[in-house]
Amino acid sequence: MYPEELVLPMKRELTSFGFKEALNAQEVELALQSKGTTLVVINSVCGCAARNARPAAKMAINSDIKPDNFLTVFAGVDKAAVDKVREFMLPYPPSSPSMALFKDGELVHMVERHHIEGRSAEMIAENLSLAFEEYCS
Repeated sequence: MYPEELVLPMKRELTSFGFKEALNAQEVELALQSKGTTLVVINSVCGCAARNARPAAKMAINSDIKPDNFLTVFAGVDKAAVDKVREFMLPYPPSSPSMALFKDGELVHMVERHHIEGRSAEMIAENLSLAFEEYCS
């Protein structure tokens, strides 16, 4: 577990941009069982989260077509929330950072860590934007 003061700026990078933070399993369940589309970002302290994942998520939600809701959980901090999100992400293995798009509670698009590492934020944002066009319009 990482100290809160260490991860707070990393959390704020998404929450100040409109992502709702889920701190426990109940908040995740409520968010993902609702109607509509939800982008979930499993945030992380790693370099690819800072350099690629968080900037990509922020770029993607500036698209004309975007999900109804934005949710984030933090790996290594909010264990119960992360574990619950990962249940919804099955059959994909645990991965952080990662991003998933849900429609009416069903996983419809997944961006795993190996899709984030070595790719630019712009490439990842484009991948998300294409998924938004397919599932959020």
